[in-house]
Amino acid sequence: MIPPHIIDDILSTARIEEVIGQFVNLKRAGSNLKGLSPFTDEKTPSFVVSPAKQIFKCFSTGKGGNVVSFLMEKEHYSYPEALKWLADKYNIEIPEDKPPTPEELAAISERESLYIINEFAKNHFKHNLHETEEGSSIGLSYFLERGFRKDIIEKFDLGYCLNSGDDLTKHALEKGYRLPYLETVGLTKSKEDRHFDFFRGRVMFPIHSVTGRVLGFGGRTLLVDKKIAKYFNSPESIIYNKSEILYGLYFAKGDIVKYDNCYLVEGYTDVISMHQAGIQNVVSSSGTSLTVDQIKLIRRYTNNVTILYDGDAAGIKASFRGIDLILEEGLTVQVVLFPDGDDPDSYSKKVTSEALISYINAAKKDFISFKADILLEENQNDPIKRVQLIHDMVHSISLIPDAVTRTIYTNEIAERFGVEKQVIHQEITKQRTKHTAKGSGADANETSVLNQYIASESKKQAETDGDAGTVASSAYTEEFVEKDLIRILIQYGANAVEVNAQEGTIEVSVAELVHHELLRDKLTFVNPLYTEVFQMIVEGLEKKELYKSSYFLKVHNPQVVSLVTEFETSNYDLSYNWLNRYNIDVNTELDKLRNAVMQSIYVFKLIKISRLIDGIREELGVENIAAERIEELLVDQVIYEKIKISLAAQLGRTMNNA
Repeated sequence: MIPPHIIDDILSTARIEEVIGQFVNLKRAGSNLKGLSPFTDEKTPSFVVSPAKQIFKCFSTGKGGNVVSFLMEKEHYSYPEALKWLADKYNIEIPEDKPPTPEELAAISERESLYIINEFAKNHFKHNLHETEEGSSIGLSYFLERGFRKDIIEKFDLGYCLNSGDDLTKHALEKGYRLPYLETVGLTKSKEDRHFDFFRGRVMFPIHSVTGRVLGFGGRTLLVDKKIAKYFNSPESIIYNKSEILYGLYFAKGDIVKYDNCYLVEGYTDVISMHQAGIQNVVSSSGTSLTVDQIKLIRRYTNNVTILYDGDAAGIKASFRGIDLILEEGLTVQVVLFPDGDDPDSYSKKVTSEALISYINAAKKDFISFKADILLEENQNDPIKRVQLIHDMVHSISLIPDAVTRTIYTNEIAERFGVEKQVIHQEITKQRTKHTAKGSGADANETSVLNQYIASESKKQAETDGDAGTVASSAYTEEFVEKDLIRILIQYGANAVEVNAQEGTIEVSVAELVHHELLRDKLTFVNPLYTEVFQMIVEGLEKKELYKSSYFLKVHNPQVVSLVTEFETSNYDLSYNWLNRYNIDVNTELDKLRNAVMQSIYVFKLIKISRLIDGIREELGVENIAAERIEELLVDQVIYEKIKISLAAQLGRTMNNA
C-alpha cells in the first residue's frame, strides 16, 4: 500500500500536460491544450487538457479526470499502478512492498499477470545476456559485433534466451508464476508432460507499450540454417496485438512530438541503429505490413511520416499499399531510399550521425515524386503502362481527405505527365465517389466537436432511460437534482452566503447551509457516489475545513475525480438543463449565490417528497392492506402534499428574486 503522504507528493508533482503529452500530440488552444482523443479514431480534436486545473476532458467519449484517471483509462492500470508509474516518471521513491506470493499472483487479473510475467522474462533474458557464460559469449557478442554500444543494449532491454531448453520456464515456475500464463504469452511451449522455452537459443528484443510495459518479444536465431525461421514473435494475446503496436514508440514519442515527424523503418535493428546514431523519432512496424491501427498510433503524435527504405525494388512496390493507408488517414508522406545494398541499420554504421542526417534530408521526396520515379523507371516507353501508372497515382491522391492537398497533387501529376488538370480532377472525383459508395467515407469522420458531444450525451441519456424502465423520466429527474446539489457543494461549498437567524443576518458557508437543510429534514442522497462526496464534505465541516474543487481532484476515488472534472468542464450543459426544466440560469449563480443554492435545495426536497408520495400511492394500491395502515398512509400523504405545496411556493419566491 502506498502511504497517503507519498500519494499527495505524486499528485502534487505530476503535471497532466506532460504525462498526456506522451500519448497525445497536444497543441495550444487558448489557456488549454487540445488533441485527438486517445480513446476514439476521431480526426477532429475533441480532447482537452487544462494545465491550470490539472484535468482532462474527452468530449467524444465523455471521459474525464485527473492524471491518474487518464492512465487508468488509457493503460488499464489499477489505481496503485498508475501512481507507481507517475512516481517512477517523477523520481518519487515509494517504500518497497514485499514480493507477491504465489497466492497473491493468482488473485491478480489475467492481464496484469501477463504483464508481470513478461517483465520477469525481460529481466531474466537481460541477466542471461550479461551474467551467464553462454549469454555473454553468444548473445552479447552478437550485439557488439553488430556495432551496438552497451548503453544502447541496456536502453532497449536486449537479452538472450539460453539454449538449455527450459531455463526460463523452470525459473518462472520456481518463482510462483503460473504455467498457463507462460503459455499464453508464448514464453513456454508444452508437449505432453514436457515444457520448454519457445525462444531458446535466440537473442531477445522486448516489445514495449507506449508507457514502457513489455507486451511481447521478438527472438532472432543466430544459426545460419535456412530451414529455421529467422525471427520468432510472441503470439497474440489480450496484451499483445501486433497490428496495433509499433516497435520503439516508447523511446521515440518525445522526439516525434518535438520534431513533428516520425521516421518509419522495417525492423528492430533499424530502430536501434538509428537511436545510436542520434535519431530517436523512429519506429518500426516489426517486419509486417503497415496497418491502419499503427498509422492511427503515429497520428497521436504527428501528422508527418518519413518512410526509410532499403534498395529492394520488390519490397518498395509492396509498400505502396502502406503509403495509401497513410494518405487515407490524412497524414503527409515523404520517402527516403537508401543506396543499393543498404538499409537504415547498415548505412547508419557506415557514416557519421551528421552525414546520416544530411543524407536523409537531401534524399527525401514527397510520395508523388517517389512513386512516379519508381514506376516510370520500368514503364518509360510503354503508353499503356503509363496510363495504368497515372490511374495508380490518381487512386492514391483520391484517398487524401484534405481538398487543398488533393488539388496541389493534382496539379503536380498533370504537369509531370502532360495531362490536363481537369481530366485528373474528374478522375479523382470519380474515385472518391467510389470510396464513399463503399462506405469508406474519407470525410465522414470530420465531425464537429459539438456533434460528437451531442451524440455522446444522447447515448448516455438513452442508456439512462433504458435502465430506469417505466419510471425513466422521474428517475432521471432525481438523479439530476442530486447531481446538481453535489455540483454546487463542490464548486461553491467554500463560498460564504448570508442567511437570516434569530440574532439577525449571519454569514455561513454554502456547505454549512446545505448540510443544515438536509440534516434538519433527514434527507439523504440515493446515488452512492453522491453520498460518498457529501460525506467527505460533512467530515471536512467537522474538522472546520471547507473543501474546494481542487481537493476532490486529488482524492483516491477515480469516480469522484471524473465527476468533478465533468462539473469543471460542462457548466454550459447544466445551465441549459436548469433553464429548460426550472428556468434557472447557472451563469448567474455566483452573482446571486444564496438564491441559487436555495433553489437547488428546494428542488432536491421537492423530488424527495414526490418520491415519498409515490411510495404511499404504490402501497395504497396493494391488495389486502390493513385498514389501520391505510389510515396511516392517508395521513402521511396529506402531510407530504402540504409540504410539497409549501416547497413549491418557496421555490417560486426564490426564482422571482433571482
